[in-house]
Amino acid sequence: MRRVIILGSIIGLIWSGPTIAQTGDAKRDAMLARAKAVEISAAWTPAPGEPLSHFTVAYAKLMCSAVFVSGFDPEFARATLGDGNALAAVAHRTKSGIPVVDRKRREVRVTTKGGLIRTARYIGDQGCVSIPEGGDGLAFKPKPVPRNLPEAATTAWPMGDVVGPAPIGFDPAKLQAVVDAAFAPDDALTQAFVVTWKGQIVAERYGAGATAKTPLEGWSMGKSIAASLIGVQMQQGLYSLDQPAPIPEWQGAGDKRKAIRIRDILNMSSGLRIRAEQDPDYIYDGGYPDHWYYYTGNNAFAYASSRPQQWAPGVVGRYRNTDPVLINYLIRLGVEKSGGDYLAFPQRALFDKIGIRSAVLEVDANGNFLTQGYDLMAGRDWARLGNLYLQDGIWNGERILPEGYVKFVSTLAPAWVADGRPIYGGLFWINGDGAMPIPRDAYYMAGAGGQYTIIIPSHHLVVVRLGRFAGTRPGTASLNRALALLLAAVPERRQP
Repeated sequence: MRRVIILGSIIGLIWSGPTIAQTGDAKRDAMLARAKAVEISAAWTPAPGEPLSHFTVAYAKLMCSAVFVSGFDPEFARATLGDGNALAAVAHRTKSGIPVVDRKRREVRVTTKGGLIRTARYIGDQGCVSIPEGGDGLAFKPKPVPRNLPEAATTAWPMGDVVGPAPIGFDPAKLQAVVDAAFAPDDALTQAFVVTWKGQIVAERYGAGATAKTPLEGWSMGKSIAASLIGVQMQQGLYSLDQPAPIPEWQGAGDKRKAIRIRDILNMSSGLRIRAEQDPDYIYDGGYPDHWYYYTGNNAFAYASSRPQQWAPGVVGRYRNTDPVLINYLIRLGVEKSGGDYLAFPQRALFDKIGIRSAVLEVDANGNFLTQGYDLMAGRDWARLGNLYLQDGIWNGERILPEGYVKFVSTLAPAWVADGRPIYGGLFWINGDGAMPIPRDAYYMAGAGGQYTIIIPSHHLVVVRLGRFAGTRPGTASLNRALALLLAAVPERRQP
């Protein structure tokens, strides 16, 4: 019973949307009744492997990324990992020893009380990878990814890091109050706060162990990176929103998954069956939700493409990692079909174009990008990506994302509206329920632990807030206070 209480208390912290308690019992019951009425099948099989083994390697991987990618002191990283971090909570709190940081091998190893050792290894530009249990090899060859960009220290923002003075019209005292609010109290553990107005940085500060160049955990903000990369491929003509997703495993005779469109997957309404702790009917039973298995299994794409249908596509909205994993699978298929370099594709096709230098997109043992949550970038680089959307997918006169794509990702997904939850678009969250003190048409990337990149078109704003997981609750509250102050400080708003 104690273990259930521990995990039950942390479920609301691993994701970035409203908790079920916030939706209200009547609303929840109606949502579940609607889903049951249109359900094709409730069949489900657990993800393979022992939960403790998965939790332990997640702990090792998170520590590996904090130490070898972000450059944090191991003790600081461990102390601020957070008991609310569900992926690693069991290993972190109850069952496993202190992580061993091996700088010579560039590994972090965690040993359970039963003697099981799980390892994560730093492999360079692909960050840290979970080593398969009982093995030491990877099914791909890590490789460096060149950045084709001018020297940041001598290049003007946004393509470089030379930032001019704040635009005329801002009261410096009001901006300082915004920044102070984002970092208070100390236990918010805010590590980066960046505000741009009309594309220019107007406020910025960094917390313990972080600088303007430190790659910081984005968690599920990486889902919006996946949306951006497939958007680039749509602009290249490889895909379109309304085409059936060309997943090879779905092309057999009679496979109804062939009807799932790319639009449905981006809207988190593919209808595919897994168990996720964000499901409104989820009850922890001691197992390992396969929503998390995508982080700790060895081949995320194979697992996602094997999931059965629970509902017809586009009917029910659920926050499940299957959908962004499938978007990443489509990205890989598209790159390889066109003869490109998959591991270099994000940098060459997107990041080089908008000045991003710090991105680390982590992978599984088969070299598949895991940007449903394993992704790190510096605060300024998250702001650059946000500004690409603020500018309707155009950068320096070049259309990076197809016309209409920004409107699509920032428009409420029909299946989510039908569920009574006006909060999700195309791998972006939307403030459609007014939960944040910003306009309801604002939309944002969001990640567990209080990671946000917020686009507020009506006010010409992009706001980035990044922090350590242990500061989730006070950090989110401090962000809301900062946002309220910021909107009051903006000198000019976009005319309707």
